[in-house]
Amino acid sequence: MPLPRRTFVASSLGLGLGLALPARAHHGWSSFDQERPLYLEGRATRVMWRNPHGELELELPEKPVLPADLKQRALPKQSASVDGPSLLAKARLPTRRDRKWLVELAPLTRLSAWGVEEIKTGTQLGVLGFTFTGEKGDAVLRAEYLFVDGKVYGLRSSPA
Repeated sequence: MPLPRRTFVASSLGLGLGLALPARAHHGWSSFDQERPLYLEGRATRVMWRNPHGELELELPEKPVLPADLKQRALPKQSASVDGPSLLAKARLPTRRDRKWLVELAPLTRLSAWGVEEIKTGTQLGVLGFTFTGEKGDAVLRAEYLFVDGKVYGLRSSPA
């Protein structure tokens, strides 16, 4: 029995939309240059609070700057061995000029363990993390530390 025209159009439209959506791959740590920490600061323009990890789109100002106190910031202890002070000392701005970056946060269970409240669109925040080797590919940053509302959260592991 042939499908009614409305059902056929709706099914075709849904299939077409599904094919038009970009495929998202989950990136393992090996894709990221962990020897070159980047610091980004800006405004969250879109937030996806979901698993496998939270994500947000961060819009940088026209002329990004490293905060003068970045190297002296106190960092929370994590259950994993992370040399946070060394990462802060090596932190730099990206060389690429993208104003919008996709920031990959930790899984929601880990964000919850740290007490991170769901980030809202418009929130100003900073993030220290890693992008792809040579800053190639998409403007994606995998967060190591999150700075929001005067608090700092370690995202590699649970709080120590």
